[in-house]
Amino acid sequence: MVLKGQFLERPALIPVGSLMLEGVWHRGQRAPPLLVLPPPPDEGGGMDHVAAAEVAWAVAHAGHPVLRFNFRGVAASQGKRGGPSEQLEDASAALDLVEENTGAQRVAVASLGGSAVTALALRRGRSTVAAVCLISPTGLLPDEIREPVLAVTGAEDLRIPHRSWGDALARSGGRLVRIERTDATFLKNLPEVGKAVLKWLET
Repeated sequence: MVLKGQFLERPALIPVGSLMLEGVWHRGQRAPPLLVLPPPPDEGGGMDHVAAAEVAWAVAHAGHPVLRFNFRGVAASQGKRGGPSEQLEDASAALDLVEENTGAQRVAVASLGGSAVTALALRRGRSTVAAVCLISPTGLLPDEIREPVLAVTGAEDLRIPHRSWGDALARSGGRLVRIERTDATFLKNLPEVGKAVLKWLET
Protein backbone atom coordinates (compact mmCIF):
# COMPACT_ATOMS: atom_id res chain seq x y z
CA MET A 1 0.00 0.00 0.00
CA VAL A 2 1.24 3.47 -0.86
CA LEU A 3 0.53 6.12 1.73
CA LYS A 4 -0.16 9.77 1.03
CA GLY A 5 3.03 11.59 0.14
CA GLN A 6 4.96 8.44 -0.76
CA PHE A 7 6.64 8.10 -4.14
CA LEU A 8 6.09 4.74 -5.85
CA GLU A 9 8.31 3.47 -8.65
CA ARG A 10 7.41 0.33 -10.56
CA PRO A 11 9.71 -1.57 -12.94
CA ALA A 12 8.59 -1.52 -16.57
CA LEU A 13 9.57 -3.68 -19.54
CA ILE A 14 9.51 -2.05 -22.97
CA PRO A 15 9.47 -4.42 -25.98
CA VAL A 16 11.46 -3.35 -29.05
CA GLY A 17 11.33 -6.15 -31.58
CA SER A 18 13.04 -9.11 -29.92
CA LEU A 19 14.63 -6.91 -27.24
CA MET A 20 13.41 -5.74 -23.86
CA LEU A 21 14.36 -2.38 -22.40
CA GLU A 22 14.24 -1.68 -18.70
CA GLY A 23 12.28 1.27 -17.41
CA VAL A 24 10.71 2.76 -14.33
CA TRP A 25 7.04 3.72 -14.30
CA HIS A 26 5.34 6.21 -12.01
CA ARG A 27 1.57 6.13 -11.90
CA GLY A 28 -0.56 9.25 -11.98
CA GLN A 29 -3.93 10.61 -13.02
CA ARG A 30 -3.10 14.09 -14.28
CA ALA A 31 -2.57 14.93 -17.93
CA PRO A 32 -0.32 14.93 -19.80
CA PRO A 33 1.93 11.98 -19.04
CA LEU A 34 5.67 12.50 -19.45
CA LEU A 35 8.26 10.36 -21.21
CA VAL A 36 11.84 11.04 -20.09
CA LEU A 37 14.62 10.24 -22.57
CA PRO A 38 18.01 9.56 -20.92
CA PRO A 39 21.25 10.85 -22.39
CA PRO A 40 22.53 8.74 -25.32
CA PRO A 41 24.74 5.77 -24.38
CA ASP A 42 27.86 7.45 -25.78
CA GLU A 43 27.38 10.21 -23.21
CA GLY A 44 27.57 7.64 -20.44
CA GLY A 45 24.08 8.31 -19.14
CA GLY A 46 21.01 6.35 -18.27
CA MET A 47 17.63 6.72 -16.65
CA ASP A 48 19.28 7.23 -13.25
CA HIS A 49 20.94 10.45 -14.39
CA VAL A 50 20.41 12.97 -11.59
CA ALA A 51 18.31 15.31 -13.73
CA ALA A 52 16.17 12.45 -15.10
CA ALA A 53 15.44 11.21 -11.58
CA GLU A 54 14.71 14.72 -10.32
CA VAL A 55 12.32 15.48 -13.17
CA ALA A 56 10.54 12.15 -12.69
CA TRP A 57 10.15 12.82 -8.97
CA ALA A 58 8.81 16.36 -9.39
CA VAL A 59 6.35 15.46 -12.14
CA ALA A 60 5.12 12.21 -10.58
CA HIS A 61 4.79 13.86 -7.16
CA ALA A 62 2.42 16.36 -8.80
CA GLY A 63 0.27 13.48 -10.08
CA HIS A 64 1.42 12.98 -13.68
CA PRO A 65 2.33 9.53 -15.04
CA VAL A 66 6.04 9.30 -15.91
CA LEU A 67 8.12 6.71 -17.74
CA ARG A 68 11.92 6.78 -17.90
CA PHE A 69 14.04 4.03 -19.38
CA ASN A 70 17.46 2.90 -20.55
CA PHE A 71 18.38 2.67 -24.21
CA ARG A 72 19.39 -0.76 -25.52
CA GLY A 73 22.75 -1.93 -24.26
CA VAL A 74 22.62 0.27 -21.16
CA ALA A 75 22.34 -1.35 -17.70
CA ALA A 76 19.70 -4.12 -17.89
CA SER A 77 18.30 -3.15 -21.30
CA GLN A 78 19.01 -5.90 -23.81
CA GLY A 79 20.94 -5.62 -27.06
CA LYS A 80 23.99 -3.76 -28.26
CA ARG A 81 24.26 -0.02 -28.00
CA GLY A 82 23.01 1.64 -31.14
CA GLY A 83 23.14 4.99 -32.88
CA PRO A 84 20.49 7.62 -33.59
CA SER A 85 18.13 5.32 -35.51
CA GLU A 86 18.14 2.70 -32.75
CA GLN A 87 17.67 5.34 -30.09
CA LEU A 88 14.66 6.70 -31.97
CA GLU A 89 13.26 3.17 -32.22
CA ASP A 90 13.73 2.69 -28.47
CA ALA A 91 12.11 6.03 -27.66
CA SER A 92 9.18 5.27 -29.96
CA ALA A 93 8.62 1.94 -28.21
CA ALA A 94 8.69 3.71 -24.84
CA LEU A 95 6.15 6.20 -26.15
CA ASP A 96 3.95 3.29 -27.23
CA LEU A 97 3.98 2.02 -23.64
CA VAL A 98 3.05 5.43 -22.24
CA GLU A 99 0.11 5.64 -24.64
CA GLU A 100 -0.96 2.07 -23.86
CA ASN A 101 -0.78 2.55 -20.09
CA THR A 102 -2.56 5.91 -20.00
CA GLY A 103 -4.76 6.05 -23.10
CA ALA A 104 -3.50 9.61 -23.50
CA GLN A 105 -3.93 11.49 -26.76
CA ARG A 106 -1.25 14.00 -25.77
CA VAL A 107 2.14 13.07 -24.32
CA ALA A 108 5.01 15.34 -23.27
CA VAL A 109 8.65 14.35 -23.80
CA ALA A 110 11.68 15.58 -21.86
CA SER A 111 15.18 14.72 -23.06
CA LEU A 112 18.66 14.96 -21.58
CA GLY A 113 21.81 15.93 -23.46
CA GLY A 114 22.16 14.54 -26.97
CA SER A 115 18.75 12.88 -26.82
CA ALA A 116 17.41 16.28 -27.83
CA VAL A 117 17.73 15.07 -31.44
CA THR A 118 15.62 12.00 -30.64
CA ALA A 119 13.00 14.06 -28.83
CA LEU A 120 12.56 16.38 -31.80
CA ALA A 121 12.36 13.42 -34.18
CA LEU A 122 9.59 11.95 -32.01
CA ARG A 123 7.77 15.29 -32.04
CA ARG A 124 7.91 15.44 -35.83
CA GLY A 125 6.98 11.81 -36.38
CA ARG A 126 4.34 11.09 -33.75
CA SER A 127 1.17 13.18 -33.53
CA THR A 128 0.65 12.33 -29.86
CA VAL A 129 3.83 14.19 -28.82
CA ALA A 130 2.34 17.54 -27.95
CA ALA A 131 5.25 19.18 -26.12
CA VAL A 132 9.02 18.78 -25.86
CA CYS A 133 11.50 19.90 -23.21
CA LEU A 134 15.24 19.75 -23.89
CA ILE A 135 17.44 19.60 -20.78
CA SER A 136 21.09 20.55 -21.41
CA PRO A 137 20.59 19.92 -25.15
CA THR A 138 23.58 18.93 -27.27
CA GLY A 139 24.02 17.66 -30.79
CA LEU A 140 21.96 20.27 -32.59
CA LEU A 141 21.97 23.97 -33.38
CA PRO A 142 19.22 26.22 -32.02
CA ASP A 143 18.24 27.26 -35.56
CA GLU A 144 17.36 23.62 -36.29
CA ILE A 145 14.41 23.88 -33.88
CA ARG A 146 11.23 24.80 -35.71
CA GLU A 147 8.67 24.06 -33.01
CA PRO A 148 7.92 25.71 -29.66
CA VAL A 149 10.03 23.83 -27.12
CA LEU A 150 11.34 24.52 -23.65
CA ALA A 151 15.09 24.30 -23.11
CA VAL A 152 16.45 24.05 -19.55
CA THR A 153 20.15 24.66 -19.04
CA GLY A 154 22.61 25.47 -16.31
CA ALA A 155 23.56 29.13 -16.49
CA GLU A 156 27.21 28.06 -16.17
CA ASP A 157 27.02 25.43 -18.92
CA LEU A 158 29.69 26.78 -21.27
CA ARG A 159 28.76 24.37 -24.06
CA ILE A 160 25.56 26.27 -24.77
CA PRO A 161 25.54 29.79 -26.27
CA HIS A 162 22.60 31.01 -24.25
CA ARG A 163 21.93 34.17 -26.22
CA SER A 164 21.61 32.41 -29.57
CA TRP A 165 19.54 29.64 -28.01
CA GLY A 166 17.22 32.15 -26.36
CA ASP A 167 16.75 34.11 -29.57
CA ALA A 168 16.11 31.02 -31.69
CA LEU A 169 13.64 29.54 -29.24
CA ALA A 170 11.76 32.82 -29.00
CA ARG A 171 11.42 32.90 -32.80
CA SER A 172 9.88 29.43 -32.81
CA GLY A 173 7.53 30.19 -29.92
CA GLY A 174 9.56 28.41 -27.25
CA ARG A 175 11.71 29.66 -24.42
CA LEU A 176 14.91 29.10 -22.51
CA VAL A 177 15.11 28.63 -18.74
CA ARG A 178 18.55 29.01 -17.20
CA ILE A 179 19.15 27.48 -13.77
CA GLU A 180 21.43 29.85 -11.91
CA ARG A 181 24.69 28.88 -10.17
CA THR A 182 25.01 25.49 -11.87
CA ASP A 183 26.34 23.84 -15.03
CA ALA A 184 25.40 20.78 -17.10
CA THR A 185 25.89 18.47 -14.09
CA PHE A 186 23.19 20.24 -12.03
CA LEU A 187 25.12 19.40 -8.87
CA LYS A 188 23.76 22.68 -7.54
CA ASN A 189 20.13 23.80 -7.67
CA LEU A 190 18.97 20.42 -9.01
CA PRO A 191 15.40 20.84 -7.65
CA GLU A 192 15.01 23.90 -9.88
CA VAL A 193 15.20 21.63 -12.93
CA GLY A 194 12.20 19.62 -11.74
CA LYS A 195 10.29 22.80 -10.91
CA ALA A 196 10.94 24.26 -14.36
CA VAL A 197 9.79 21.11 -16.14
CA LEU A 198 6.67 20.80 -13.99
CA LYS A 199 5.70 24.42 -14.60
CA TRP A 200 6.11 23.89 -18.35
CA LEU A 201 4.09 20.67 -18.23
CA GLU A 202 1.18 22.32 -16.49
CA THR A 203 0.90 25.41 -18.71
